[in-house]
Amino acid sequence: MASSEAVGLSPEAQEALRAFLSEKDERQTRFEALKKKAEDEDVERRKIVTINDFEEDWQHSQFWYDHTTAQQFAEELLDGATDETVIGVVSAPSVFVKIQEMKNAGKVSKGIQVYLLEFDDRFDLFDEFVHYDFKYPLRLPESLKGKFDRIILDPPFLSNDCQTKSALTVRWMMKPWTPSNRLIVCTGERMQGLVEKLYKHAGIRTTTYEVRHMKGLSNEFLCYSSFESKTFTWEHIDTKKRESDF
Repeated sequence: MASSEAVGLSPEAQEALRAFLSEKDERQTRFEALKKKAEDEDVERRKIVTINDFEEDWQHSQFWYDHTTAQQFAEELLDGATDETVIGVVSAPSVFVKIQEMKNAGKVSKGIQVYLLEFDDRFDLFDEFVHYDFKYPLRLPESLKGKFDRIILDPPFLSNDCQTKSALTVRWMMKPWTPSNRLIVCTGERMQGLVEKLYKHAGIRTTTYEVRHMKGLSNEFLCYSSFESKTFTWEHIDTKKRESDF
């Protein structure tokens, strides 16, 4: 950092800035080392990474869930899953990494297939990574079409375009809908009416579950699901009023 950039900062602020930059450099150095190790030792690929190794990029709208939220989403996706179950994690890498941690700890069968669809190529450390850009919702390997039993989706942007194109991806990925399928969508509160319309075929509804992020989030964030569980309870609303508001 050029010294001119620190002009006007108090000594305490300069020290805090130096500490922040030092921590960022250390994290980047560790990540590069981990990546090299994964490339050299493929057997370590799934064991070395936690979500803390990936710095959030706010310009790409990256906001990691805190560990409790990521754990809860992972458990909901894995509940009752078998080695025949195929799970898709779309634009929610903190959930995918948590599932990998659970697999490595022997808490869940390693035979359950879990794919990460994500724009950030840093996650290509994992064999299950599939590059995904919501702007091209169907630009994906044909082998993934109609393959998934359960999906969690966190569209990166609060826009109708992003939400609609992401929903198109989910429809393309999901197996023919049955009550055993599970769909979780996490996005801003102002997308509520659109989300419930886009996934009406899946019976998705707003839940009362409180989604938490590692570094907080200024926008009100909601969790929508196609099912209820001990954790996910549907919010009781005036449906006619919601439809007239949309």
